[in-house]
Amino acid sequence: MSTTILIRPMVTEKSQGLSQKLNTYVFEVHRKSNKLEIKKAVQKMYGVNVESVSTAVIPGKVRSRFTKTGSSKGQTSAYKKAYVTLAKGDSIDFYAQV
Repeated sequence: MSTTILIRPMVTEKSQGLSQKLNTYVFEVHRKSNKLEIKKAVQKMYGVNVESVSTAVIPGKVRSRFTKTGSSKGQTSAYKKAYVTLAKGDSIDFYAQV
């Protein structure tokens, strides 16, 4: 796949809890990427050993706004999340480059 597989790490309270308790990190990934491609991309980018990868496609949500000209409806984009579990002793520091 010529496109970027890893789009961005998802840094939320829930994902931080997963990384501390289970050594699992959450990434937003390209919609058409598979688990093997995600595993290779994480190992190459962060230099860690990946134990397992789980994926989930998050559907878009319907949003509506009420303006002077009436109501306007739309939908957010759907995206794919990958839960990457690392081997014991490995970790990723997202704040090292900041």
